[in-house]
Amino acid sequence: MKSRSLISAAGAISVLALAFATAALAQGNSPVHFKGLINDYTASSVKGGPWELHGTWTLDLQGASGNSNFAADLTMSNYGTPANPANPGQTPHVHHVVMNGATVQWNMDGCPAYPAPTNNNFGFQITGLVSLITGNGQPAPFDTVPPQSPLTVCITGVTGEAGSVAFSNITLVFGAPASNHFGVGTVIHGVVTPTN
Repeated sequence: MKSRSLISAAGAISVLALAFATAALAQGNSPVHFKGLINDYTASSVKGGPWELHGTWTLDLQGASGNSNFAADLTMSNYGTPANPANPGQTPHVHHVVMNGATVQWNMDGCPAYPAPTNNNFGFQITGLVSLITGNGQPAPFDTVPPQSPLTVCITGVTGEAGSVAFSNITLVFGAPASNHFGVGTVIHGVVTPTN
């Protein structure tokens, strides 16, 4: 029984050390870099949907400034539906999304919940207005120039378990007007990949 208590205490201390080290590193002078992939679908209620979403993303936390820079390169293609199965891949297109100077918040308040076993209380989020959003390289027709769409990016993971990954999941939620294209309330999911 004592050995289990000691192991649990050691695990809890390790988790706290990791959390404090990450926060301290991000709040220091050196930027912290994250990257990953997006692989998801929009809701079927989106015009022409559901749409497949695939792409890459990067996030740089800018040290003690409390700011960050986020970028995502996404492809979208509707893949056919039971009502229209013969038309996969109609109107494929790409989006480049950039959010510079976004505020870092070291909490998960308001972030979408992942199903278990993700610990939705561990992670951070960035919020702000997108700095750039394109459709096939041009300003996106569903937003203004400069863009006015808010974006919330949440990075979560699992802590306190052997073999867990502290930062493993990412979600993107667009506000209007971009949400009219990506889906009102649509949560776009992806993965955080290890950086070397």
